[in-house]
Amino acid sequence: MRIIFSGRTDIGLKRKNNEDAYLERLDLGVFAVADGIGGSAAGEIASRIFVDTAQEVFERGFYSDRETSALVQEVFRLANERILLNTEEYPEHRGMGCTAELIAFSGDRYIVGHVGDSRTYIFRDGELRRITRDHSLVQEQLERGLITREDAKKHRLRNVVLRAVGIESSVALDLIKGRMLPGDIFLLCSDGLTDMVDEESIQETLASPHELTDMVEQLIESAKTEGGNDNITVVLCQVSPL
Repeated sequence: MRIIFSGRTDIGLKRKNNEDAYLERLDLGVFAVADGIGGSAAGEIASRIFVDTAQEVFERGFYSDRETSALVQEVFRLANERILLNTEEYPEHRGMGCTAELIAFSGDRYIVGHVGDSRTYIFRDGELRRITRDHSLVQEQLERGLITREDAKKHRLRNVVLRAVGIESSVALDLIKGRMLPGDIFLLCSDGLTDMVDEESIQETLASPHELTDMVEQLIESAKTEGGNDNITVVLCQVSPL
């Protein structure tokens, strides 16, 4: 199978700078989205450290599913370390970090590394399914039955994350593995998309007959139409037979 891909990042309508970053390296079989936190230029630095680290680690090469899993974990470990070292060298960056999504393809398998409230979805057989769980205060309250899904959409603390890369001395990531099938579309995105556009609308876009590049543009424009409150980053990877 082969991977067709398209991605773009947009500053949105309300922010003065773009703290998102993304990586598309088909030759390495790795794609990533990182959303900086911490304000000022610091979040921008953290997200760039993450995607640069992902590229560097995967340039070492990979073979088996187990080895690829180890590389995914190494990306998060090393990026976490580098962000913390940066804040030691530049105290004004203290508090910066990033949420991050990384997907690696190995044979007919995919491996996702996830930290924070950026998300990874799979669109298969006409249905969109989120394969990551937000590491956020609102998600925790939702799972405990303290708020409803409607409450979550407008909660004043909906952007409070409980895990991020570069905040603590170590980072706990979720690893999600599965088998990919022809026709699958994987969506990696920052919360600038999902805070503005509901999953039903995203599913409709991915079900359209348009090219991936057009889908990416449509998703970003939809987020901006709904307010564009944050930076918006979208990466799509579609699995096709050779």
